[in-house]
Amino acid sequence: MRYNTTVILGGGTGGIVTARELRNRLNASDRIIIIEHEPIYTFGPSLLWLMAGTRTRSQVQKDIRVLRKRGIEILEAEVNSIETASATVHTSAGVLSYDQMVIALGATLAPERLPGFNEAAHNIFTLEGALSAGTDLRRGGVKRVAVVISSLPYKCPAAPYEAAFIADELLRKRGVRKGSEIRIYTPEPYPMPTAGPVIGEQISSLLAKRGIELYHSITVEKLDSRDNKIVLSNGAEWNPDIILGVPAHKAPDALAGSGLEAESGYVPVDKFTLSTSQPGVYAVGDITQIPIAGGKMVPKAGVFAEAEAKVVATRIARDLHCSNNEKLFTGKGACFLEIGSNKAGFANGNLYTEGEPSFVLHQPGTQWHLGKVAFEKYFLKRWLG
Repeated sequence: MRYNTTVILGGGTGGIVTARELRNRLNASDRIIIIEHEPIYTFGPSLLWLMAGTRTRSQVQKDIRVLRKRGIEILEAEVNSIETASATVHTSAGVLSYDQMVIALGATLAPERLPGFNEAAHNIFTLEGALSAGTDLRRGGVKRVAVVISSLPYKCPAAPYEAAFIADELLRKRGVRKGSEIRIYTPEPYPMPTAGPVIGEQISSLLAKRGIELYHSITVEKLDSRDNKIVLSNGAEWNPDIILGVPAHKAPDALAGSGLEAESGYVPVDKFTLSTSQPGVYAVGDITQIPIAGGKMVPKAGVFAEAEAKVVATRIARDLHCSNNEKLFTGKGACFLEIGSNKAGFANGNLYTEGEPSFVLHQPGTQWHLGKVAFEKYFLKRWLG
């Protein structure tokens, strides 16, 4: 009997969830292969808890090779290119053929796109950067903190604002918050613009209550490590003691020339089915480009990657085994916003409502912080346990 091969490019959130869901739906003889060059998965939402000092490296990382015991193959290799005409993926370990393919390569961090970033900033979107940022925030002498968003888009829309709240909390614990400064520099018109202006205003108000200054619609031209200086495109400068940096993002190079990518480098997909322009090829998570109302795009966030992965798994099962059980991506999602002191806000809503995405930000409290802790435990146990 001929078996079918589903190849999943990327072992991040979207890739892991797709693989697990497929394994539950396909025949035991069907092959599911994840191609991933870095088998140690880091749970992104917990990186800022590393910065806060409430998590350790081992608590936020898991080895995806544990999936082998569930009948999922892990090929430790780089994806070099894709040829849909021949249904093949070229990797550093050789060429692989597929019947169905799911692109879950995510967005690649490109800190070098902002001059001086690598030398001057802590990259809080990496494990090492989050750890080093926390170390510096707890040492003496740090009173002027900058959160710099290099460019748009970036993943985890709440992260820069959570970083500012956590910095505020750490300075308070050191007893130096009075007389200190925390500034956020962002090209966004307001925080988390995809969720709409009401949410943006609510977050801006929370920042103001903590004395965190928000510089919106601002382009940072470069960072100067010699003077620890931020230089804005309008010529203004500021010299913080520490820079918490959100790096630029770009589409993975492996997609170039595949015919699947848009001008941006990301992959356009059907907003409901996640199918690409090529039959049998889907994309999920941060690699996708899905327009929504107001000229915006579906945010790059794990909650959407997980939901999209579940949709794609049902559709591949239908394609391969004529299953009638299939889902559509509805645009619904949620996001926690850590504000320190074991409190968090919680926003939920729908990206696909007409005119403007419809989201509600619930009053911050301990219950939402505990909700985020519970989600962390659920995700790591459910998909990698």
